[in-house]
Amino acid sequence: MAATLQTREVQLEDPLAHLPCSMILEYGKGQIIYSPEELSTSFYLVIDGKVKVCRMLDDRHQVMVDIYRTDEFFGETAFLDSHLRDEQAVALEDTKLMSWTTSEIEDIATRRPRLTIALLQILAQRSIDFGHRIESFSADTIARRLARALVRFSERMGQRNAENGPVQMMPITHELLSQYVGTSREIITLYMNQFRREGYLDYSRKKGILVYGDALRDWLRQQAA
Repeated sequence: MAATLQTREVQLEDPLAHLPCSMILEYGKGQIIYSPEELSTSFYLVIDGKVKVCRMLDDRHQVMVDIYRTDEFFGETAFLDSHLRDEQAVALEDTKLMSWTTSEIEDIATRRPRLTIALLQILAQRSIDFGHRIESFSADTIARRLARALVRFSERMGQRNAENGPVQMMPITHELLSQYVGTSREIITLYMNQFRREGYLDYSRKKGILVYGDALRDWLRQQAA
């Protein structure tokens, strides 16, 4: 009799079920939370606001790792040796955080092993996401990378104005998009104008960016074909 393989749905652990509340830290828009020059020894949770985390390259250019919003963790590089920490975290708006030092995390994990599982699940998912980005960098054109970034940010941090309507994205500059996509701000502006002419998005200083996500996904599928 052939063996039957069964897949088991993994139950995701909530780190907050195992972490005590900490003192609330407040950062103003543009304030640096940590950097290669000001190393962090803590793991952070966004309570309110948004945080940009970037890799700092040798030429001082930045590559944006991601934008973290309410109820998302960041700062896992605090567990690495200091010479491996080339990250900078900056508040994109007025932001409130909780934080736990690495020694506190280690102590809590010793007493509550499920916290370790929760943190490993977060890191595993981020590893998968970064793998997809690396694939995109090697296989996609800049236009496709930008389209994927717009779809991703609109899904994670956007608000749909009406059923089947466009998604109102969080305010995000062409400079930030260039750091995420891996190109210059001028090229991002070029493709943003192209997408606007073709009806995939609309934007202005007053209303921000409106993304027609379904249309952009269709465009990506057509490009892949």
